[in-house]
Amino acid sequence: MQADDGGPRDDIDGVAQTWRRDGLPEPLIAMLEVSKRAGRITMLVQQAMRAELTGLGLTYAEFEVLTVLRRAGEPYRQRPSELTRSAFLTSGGTSNVLQRLQRAGYVEREANAGDARSRFVQLTGEGLRVTERAMEASRVAHEEILAGVPPEDVREAADALRDIVLVIGRRRFR
Repeated sequence: MQADDGGPRDDIDGVAQTWRRDGLPEPLIAMLEVSKRAGRITMLVQQAMRAELTGLGLTYAEFEVLTVLRRAGEPYRQRPSELTRSAFLTSGGTSNVLQRLQRAGYVEREANAGDARSRFVQLTGEGLRVTERAMEASRVAHEEILAGVPPEDVREAADALRDIVLVIGRRRFR
């Protein structure tokens, strides 16, 4: 598909045309396009990773929690509230994921000596091994899905999305 300006088009351009036809203002259309395309990229990456993660016995949410713990550095532990924020999950979602990961032997919970009201979640040795394998699968999936996109375009998009997240990420929604 070609855009009116002769550039390439995607499915979202077709949807944007209907928004224009329906009289939505251009600034709103651009906002909708950003959110639709960001969601589409997320979906495509998760689809590309699904088979590998399933082969490792992981869901995408479990992968996210494991990688958050891995990024924390040794001893690879955090409080559940920190995991919830960093993995972009709800507290209930985090709790369910942690139960599954603990049953699989990938994480363990331990008391926080500095605060009796809280606990830490820590990667086990097996959890670290499966996380490393999942991170490699993520690298491969990202390289495959973004193959053909010039690196400078990826960098520009990442920077532009950061600018957007910095503005809208400060807002609290009900």
